[in-house]
Amino acid sequence: MFRNVIASSSAGGEVLGWIEIAALVIEILAVVIIVVAIFYSTGRFLIQAAARRAIRERYEQLKISLGRSLLLGLEILVAADIVRTVALEATLQSVAVLGLLVLIRTFLSWALVVEIEGRWPWQARSEQ
Repeated sequence: MFRNVIASSSAGGEVLGWIEIAALVIEILAVVIIVVAIFYSTGRFLIQAAARRAIRERYEQLKISLGRSLLLGLEILVAADIVRTVALEATLQSVAVLGLLVLIRTFLSWALVVEIEGRWPWQARSEQ
């Protein structure tokens, strides 16, 4: 629907092209964040291993760092999917696919929070 409104204007094709580019840039940003975080976290883990810090502490820091970067990447990918679906492909099928992607990514985010923090996202943080 939104696509039809934009396409009917005189510069609509150009605007749709820019929206497609924006969605692609957002997806690339998410991938870059994830990849850079993996290299950074692994490098930091290896440097700390050379300094002979406690392995359990290093592992926990690596797990938290990777988990947080994956959470951020997933959130940015959801944003890209929303931009693409709402602006470019607003059909019932594409909205259903978007809903399924959001559900899957939400489940993955919850699983990451459980892995990182040891609690469900809706549970209060325990004071230690």
